[in-house]
Amino acid sequence: MNAAETRALLGALRDALGRGQQAAIATVVGVHGSAYRREGTRMLILDDGAQVCMLSGGCLEAEVVEVALEVIRTGVPTVTHYDLSEDATWGLGIGCGGSVDVRVERVDAHDPVTAAWLSALEAGRAAALIVPLRGEGRVLVTPGGEVLGTLSGDLHAPAVAAALERLGSREPRAATLTLPGGDGAEGTPVFIDLSSPPPQLVLYGAGHDAMPLAAQAHALGYDVHVIDPRGAYLTPGRFPGATLHDLSPEDLGAFTPSPRAHLIVMNHHVDRDRVCLRHALESGAEYVGVLGPRSRALDLLATLAGEGVTFTDAQLARLRSPIGLRLGAEAPEEVALSILAELMAWRRGYDGSFLSGHAGRIHHAPTHPAAPST
Repeated sequence: MNAAETRALLGALRDALGRGQQAAIATVVGVHGSAYRREGTRMLILDDGAQVCMLSGGCLEAEVVEVALEVIRTGVPTVTHYDLSEDATWGLGIGCGGSVDVRVERVDAHDPVTAAWLSALEAGRAAALIVPLRGEGRVLVTPGGEVLGTLSGDLHAPAVAAALERLGSREPRAATLTLPGGDGAEGTPVFIDLSSPPPQLVLYGAGHDAMPLAAQAHALGYDVHVIDPRGAYLTPGRFPGATLHDLSPEDLGAFTPSPRAHLIVMNHHVDRDRVCLRHALESGAEYVGVLGPRSRALDLLATLAGEGVTFTDAQLARLRSPIGLRLGAEAPEEVALSILAELMAWRRGYDGSFLSGHAGRIHHAPTHPAAPST
């Protein structure tokens, strides 16, 4: 579930609570076989039956709404298993395939753990919410080891340790784990939900081709930053939702990208591109791309080398050029789509190939490029 979906869900929840409505959040806590969405996908259901976001391709939302209305009425959370391959049961003729487990819980904004969790989601702060699928208690854990709430019995310590381990992974993902402790000799299923900062996309250059790239990235949940010395180009009308930085090449040191940022050099200006490429490679960010043919990046590196600027093998390993998947893109909107498709595949550990003819599973445990050292 990306940051854009989370923003929409939380905005609707905030408005509903402000109107005095009650609400429930349905969360996918288990996926078996083929399914449209993964663990951690959420849907908001209001007490009038309205819903925000989706858990599937339309296979089970109506049934989840009915369950959620009962949960809102009783206050008792529930976990329901949906086998989406059984059309005879559902009578929908959709044939989604696979099965999912969905947990539905009424929102109590006055509960300290719930309030802290919603605050972390809204701010894009890293945190983990631990929810036993059997038993009592809920716990919020931060990467720094702060813990709010408790779990029953001897389940607390292993659950917190598992949450910290997932928070420390390169691409944290929600999951249900079976942990020792709790009320079952075979272990207790615990769902670990995750809040993560949105991926950061930095565009060096505010030209016309940067506009669709920034807009599409914002729609996908990226935290978009645009850097350009031409203040007239840096307007909210051109880049809605983006953070704008009016910086000359000499002032780039005032901006520090996150270590997980994706940086794209696209000034279409040789001198600015040269300085921006140096700033990007020296920043330590894990992905640096240069728009244009491969020769452009090579020329920029050669010019920098002539100025006595050299880079380590680890820094150069972060450089991508040309950027984008090979889609035959021509128009700026098409090029933007190509670039973002590569970024998504790269970030999630996929190769960006056709699904048609692919014999394996659509989703897999991600295999990311090795994080380069500095």
